[in-house]
Amino acid sequence: MSALPSDLELSNPREKLTKPVQATLSSLKMLDVGKWPIFSLCSEEELQLIRQACVFGSAGNEVLYTTVNDEIFVLGTNCCGCLGLGDVQSTIEPRRLDSLSGKKIASFSYGSGPHIVLATTEGEVFTWGHNAYSQLGNGTTNHGLVPCQISTNLSNKQVIEVACGSYHSLVLTSDGEVFAWGYNNSGQVGSGSTVNQPIPRRVTGCLQNKVVVTIACGQMCCMAVVDTGEVYVWGYNGNGQLGLGSSGNQPTPCRLAALQGIRVQRVACGYAHTLVLTDEGQVYAWGANSYGQLGTGNKSNQSYPTPVTVEKDRIIEIAACHSTHTSAAKTQGGHVYMWGQCRGQSVILPHLTHFSCTDDVFACFATPAVSWRLLSVEPDDHLTVAESLKREFDNPDTADLKFLVDGKYIYAHKVLLKIRCEHFRSSLEDNEDDIVEMSEFSYPVYRAFLEYLYTDSISLSPEEAVGLLDLATFYRENRLKKLCQQTIKQGICEENAIALLSAAVKYDAQDLEEFCFRFCINHLTVVTQTSGFAEMDHDLLKNFISKASRVGAFKN
Repeated sequence: MSALPSDLELSNPREKLTKPVQATLSSLKMLDVGKWPIFSLCSEEELQLIRQACVFGSAGNEVLYTTVNDEIFVLGTNCCGCLGLGDVQSTIEPRRLDSLSGKKIASFSYGSGPHIVLATTEGEVFTWGHNAYSQLGNGTTNHGLVPCQISTNLSNKQVIEVACGSYHSLVLTSDGEVFAWGYNNSGQVGSGSTVNQPIPRRVTGCLQNKVVVTIACGQMCCMAVVDTGEVYVWGYNGNGQLGLGSSGNQPTPCRLAALQGIRVQRVACGYAHTLVLTDEGQVYAWGANSYGQLGTGNKSNQSYPTPVTVEKDRIIEIAACHSTHTSAAKTQGGHVYMWGQCRGQSVILPHLTHFSCTDDVFACFATPAVSWRLLSVEPDDHLTVAESLKREFDNPDTADLKFLVDGKYIYAHKVLLKIRCEHFRSSLEDNEDDIVEMSEFSYPVYRAFLEYLYTDSISLSPEEAVGLLDLATFYRENRLKKLCQQTIKQGICEENAIALLSAAVKYDAQDLEEFCFRFCINHLTVVTQTSGFAEMDHDLLKNFISKASRVGAFKN
């Protein structure tokens, strides 16, 4: 394991320093929580009731989970009262956490000790567990044996995300503000000093007028991504985990200049390394690399963001856990990769696993076996209204209307179409026909449109999404228009970038146009060699060259 900074030495030499793990609500269905050894203590009946779960602790020996009845249960060794039961007694049987009865969890995180920070769906914050450095935010240094609501400076705020460092805590509010408290020996609270912070304090400085959209904590550092895609960092930097090109600590937020022009969507922190995911599906890593956790093919630390090559497919999820030196990523095609520490081995390049989700990487490869986020486990034996509607799309047995497109039928239901779409509300009002012929749009595009009305989602190639964007513009379906733009963004590549840029201009999709333009500029050498660029419309080419010149694309 990496050497710890000397100023982190603990008063009790037997107290093992473990890393925090940040966890946010996952949308995965029917996760096999049995992959985590601690769940072997639960009966099959108890496992079937679980809706959310997070395994934590220095050895993966503590767990908190919620049930279908919105009850919260805990189980395990209960170090420093981290189970919140009012005592420090371990338990091998699940015990209900009555003090949080009826509360629904939106975000959950823990640190070393461990201490717990939990946000409810109502925006409340509860903390308990280890508190030697005021990391519970209640103004004391007494361990918290039961959950305590933290309201100082947060009383009128709705907290939507929480993150824990080893001994400090970070929360994000619905209006994009960040509050921090706890251990501050390296400036991880972001206050500009190294004095511990006993109660929540808003992190300002460079973040004063910024809207933060997601947060993460390393061992003694913090990361915040703002709505423009910029990353701000502060705290301990001994391994280069802030990505600033140095190893000096940063006591206030500092913009990560090395990612200038790159829009970051997510950030994840490992033991002493950092991962970010961009809007183009690219992963960058920096910080400690003694186990190959940066995925760069070597074990050299990096103090600047370094691209991680996983495969040609776009990355849609990154994962890192503070208890380990392991990294993971999931591609748009569903492939899951891992690198870093793996059962005592060092994997220095992304390795394709047989898993279907990143959570399994940490359950099976990491030591200790902990979950890197709050898992959501949904039962599959009950269909919601939305799921029932999805099943009825293109069902000839229940449909009362069919569309004839390119010689093929698409089956639908008049009442649903009128409820969901203004166009159909008027066109079907006095129409008693049960067949509608459609020639303006292709079969794949029109089928995708009708399916969207049943499912609120689309599944198309970026090229087909352009056709659907045309339809969405024609029917004034603004939400569908945004979904098309999102699909196009996710599928952009050097070969189709010019065609997608042209479509964005044609349909006045300004945000998409800007995204495609930035992609072309970032991949200018390859894009200009494609057939799409050679066949580019004259006026579009003139505008492209002019705009590219203004942003300095042709400077030596």
